[in-house]
Amino acid sequence: MQQTMLGYIKLDSPIHKLTGATKLICLILCTLTVMLSYDTRVLGAMLIFSLIIFKLSKVRFKDIAFVFYFILFFLVLNNVAIFIFSPYQGVEIYGTRTELFKIAGPYTVTKEQLFYHLNITLKYFSVIPIALLFMVATNPSEFAASLNRIGISYKGAYAVAIALRYIPDIQRDYHDIAFAQQARGIDLSKKEKLTKRIKNVSSILMPLIFTSLERIETISCAMELRAFGENKKRTWYSSKPFRKADYMAIGLTVIFFGVSIWLTIQNGSRFYNPFVK
Repeated sequence: MQQTMLGYIKLDSPIHKLTGATKLICLILCTLTVMLSYDTRVLGAMLIFSLIIFKLSKVRFKDIAFVFYFILFFLVLNNVAIFIFSPYQGVEIYGTRTELFKIAGPYTVTKEQLFYHLNITLKYFSVIPIALLFMVATNPSEFAASLNRIGISYKGAYAVAIALRYIPDIQRDYHDIAFAQQARGIDLSKKEKLTKRIKNVSSILMPLIFTSLERIETISCAMELRAFGENKKRTWYSSKPFRKADYMAIGLTVIFFGVSIWLTIQNGSRFYNPFVK
């Protein structure tokens, strides 16, 4: 059974078979590798690795398309803002200046600046597939059990599981409320003025907030009636033991992280500079 919204998608793939703790550790290591390095070689390798992992997961692109395009919009916005406020950041970083063409005023496009923007783009695309896969390929209950297994309090682990589990429900409530409000004549289409559309969105957000609060109250009462939190330990229905594939996945991401640190030390900088011979 698959969901069209961003939530857990149950599939039979090597990525889905990994424990939730393994996926969390791999996500953290991959994120650190991408955050700490501007080495194009490392980022390119991480991008290829992310695409291979996404292919192995068997998740359809259309299931994550909305969030992907949303992040892509902010990537473009980020690149534009960097060029507007710091058009020669790449020149300062790489120590050379190779002009391609002049735009206007102080703005001149250089190879160094374009290379800097390439690295920023690679950083986004290297971690986005892995982060989205963590959300759609991790069973919330099994993830909570894995967190508890590695030493995290079961109360905290269960809170994380509930948050992940109800992301699709909140999305579904949003769409239901939006359709109901549109049926009452509230226009949210592009035909309406932007200021009016922003005002109309509040007619969706307020019911959504109250619906979410009501759900929180229901869950809290149900957990309290079942004496949740009274015992120091608890058992898990969806618990999975670590297997060979889990250790291999963690080992692979540790290698990526180690290589990234080693290259940074060798270069004496987080930046790979192809402009200096």
